[in-house]
Amino acid sequence: MSLDRRALLAALAAIPLTGAGRDREVRVKLVTERGKIVLALYPDRSPITVANFLAYADKGLMKGGTFYRTVSPKNDNNPATISVIQGGLGDAGERLPPIPLEPTKRTGIRHTAGVISMARDTPGSATSEFFICLEDSPALDYGGARNKDGGGFAAFGKVVEGMDVVRAIHAAATVTRADDPYMKGQMIEKPVKILELSRN
Repeated sequence: MSLDRRALLAALAAIPLTGAGRDREVRVKLVTERGKIVLALYPDRSPITVANFLAYADKGLMKGGTFYRTVSPKNDNNPATISVIQGGLGDAGERLPPIPLEPTKRTGIRHTAGVISMARDTPGSATSEFFICLEDSPALDYGGARNKDGGGFAAFGKVVEGMDVVRAIHAAATVTRADDPYMKGQMIEKPVKILELSRN
């Protein structure tokens, strides 16, 4: 493990988490151009991933990000189809160093409707990009067919208010072009701005 990553993990561990006891929740609000989404995050189950997301909130780093991708069976380019919206900093903004993958087999947080999870390439590459599930998506869990390594994605919370906003973003018009052929037909024509990510 590099020194930078050790320093990040130490800093993340020092971020205060409200509440006490088993299965406590930390709530954050994600304010977008389309409305507000309130999320309950689960630090007891997914401590590293939650601390990373809270760092983006507490440092104000997500302001200026967008929801820029919407995936459904009608435009999915992966045979293990899903329905999600993806957001984050994209090509702009300050990113914190990547965090280790906390798989669903360890956390017990499955990719059900309303769950928020971290987007990634290889295991341990997640930074600022995240997605919200529109429906149950076991292909995203550990051992699922969504990615070849079988590690799944790091789910770490759930929408408790604002699924109507999530559905509105999911229904946004897309363009056919994409820099990555894997995302062809999934990029939102007018990305939805993230105005604020903060503790609720």
